[in-house]
Amino acid sequence: MTIGVLVVDDDTRVAEINAAYVAKVPGFRVVARAHSAAEALDRIHAAPVDLILLDHYLPDANGLTVVAELRRLDRETDVIMVTAARDVATVQAAMRHGALQYLVKPFTFAGLRAKLEAYAALRRTLDGGGEAEQAEVDRIFGALAAGSVAPELPKGHSPTTAGVVRQVLLTADGPLSTQEIADRAGVSRQTAQRYLKLLEKAGRVRLTLRYGETGRPEHRYAWTRPA
Repeated sequence: MTIGVLVVDDDTRVAEINAAYVAKVPGFRVVARAHSAAEALDRIHAAPVDLILLDHYLPDANGLTVVAELRRLDRETDVIMVTAARDVATVQAAMRHGALQYLVKPFTFAGLRAKLEAYAALRRTLDGGGEAEQAEVDRIFGALAAGSVAPELPKGHSPTTAGVVRQVLLTADGPLSTQEIADRAGVSRQTAQRYLKLLEKAGRVRLTLRYGETGRPEHRYAWTRPA
């Protein structure tokens, strides 16, 4: 499954950076860029897209206007707001209009990647169809949640990095090795190991061992449920 993305930002340079970030995440493809509300809607009319990374501050209207128009047209297009707008009223309005997530500028590639991977995991779950028990419903609604990782982080630990490691584990199909987690989080193996030890100590991560024919057993990690 390849997810088509429309990147909307009034700043052409920022749009290019965001598009480059998207292109680095497996399973995602930038289908177009737009720099105004009108241009964004024209792009969507010309060719449907799966996901919009949408700035709020646009020269001719705000991002919520675009979302409202999508809903009026009954377009099956998901939206992640990517904006410097951080007032609670705008965040609340985005939520009520149906934006799946809200990413505040400035952000890192790892931060955006975590959101995109969580969205991809959500799409895989929803595309499966069928009926869902309560646990599955809870997992669907919590797939894009950005909850805290631990009550407190020791000095020298970044909440952003901890959140990215958390999101990698949440969206994984099963336990992952330290190297697999490091690769998906975009950090070094040593950094991943530091955060995994912290999360395991906090009871957020479950460690299992996989034994091979020879050598030391491989450590594998999974997020404990509920998240």
